[in-house]
Amino acid sequence: MSALNAGAVSSARAGEAGAPATRAVTTSGRRRREAPARRRSRRIGLLFAAPGLILYAAIVLWPMIQSIQYSFYKWDGVTAAVWVGVQNYVNFFTDPVLRSTLGNVVVLLVFFALLPIALGLVSAALITRGKQPGMAVYRWIFFLPQVMTSVVIALLFKRMYAPEGPINEALRAVGLDALAKNWLGDFTWALPAVGLIGTWVTFGFCMVLFVSGASSISPDLFEAARMDGAGPVREFLSVTLPGLRGQIAVALTLTITGALRAFDLIWITTRGGPGTSTQTPAVALYKAAFVNPNVGQAAAIGVVMAVFCLIIALVITRVSEKE
Repeated sequence: MSALNAGAVSSARAGEAGAPATRAVTTSGRRRREAPARRRSRRIGLLFAAPGLILYAAIVLWPMIQSIQYSFYKWDGVTAAVWVGVQNYVNFFTDPVLRSTLGNVVVLLVFFALLPIALGLVSAALITRGKQPGMAVYRWIFFLPQVMTSVVIALLFKRMYAPEGPINEALRAVGLDALAKNWLGDFTWALPAVGLIGTWVTFGFCMVLFVSGASSISPDLFEAARMDGAGPVREFLSVTLPGLRGQIAVALTLTITGALRAFDLIWITTRGGPGTSTQTPAVALYKAAFVNPNVGQAAAIGVVMAVFCLIIALVITRVSEKE
């Protein structure tokens, strides 16, 4: 090889070796130039988000911190607070009246969550399987409670459940006078009666949620199931139900936490009575805060229920995300 060729080869090799270094230097320089711009964009983003964050901290975070602080004191809201440690939390799980509110919530879960979701799934399956006349009106009627205030719904059902209300009058009209009773004043039937209100309120929401979810399932899956000989029940279990996993998770989260936080329907219809047969943690919290003031106990109830709602939401989310 001549000296000229050797020099050319050496130059080429040097150029190839120096190219990565040059690219690395260029990339490093570009990153150094982009870093200030990226930091400036972040500062601008935080500046725009600052009003919302400040408002959220003032309305949500600070009251939450104060509630946790109050939960460790016995305080009537007027006199000096007395430190009691975790006694308020112990009282919630040991006091018979407060502990009974958890049992009432378990019953309400059946009416606020299980029944509406089951009825919503059945309705969604029937509506999406084939177009029938009057389905739009059907959906509108059962979604109506979602656009009505809870106060109006509670007053409506309170009138219906009255001793001389439409329900008892209908029973007497068909000769079932023995079944007529003061539904909201009966120790046995008051809680189921209130629960049925919750079923009527949440059923429409679940139905519309599931209908929208079922409409997004590919029709090819239904066609394939029918070609394999699947009947309506098998088609529902194999295609519709798996396709509604996300919607079922949302419905479970909202309805279960709604049962845990139930207050307005119960307070307007029964005020937690008769006795404590319809009292929920939210009603107990209200009474502890405003009727027989014990702000610390009310704060402890609120913290416990917030933790319960958070745990339930996390568990449902994790389970629904698993394949």
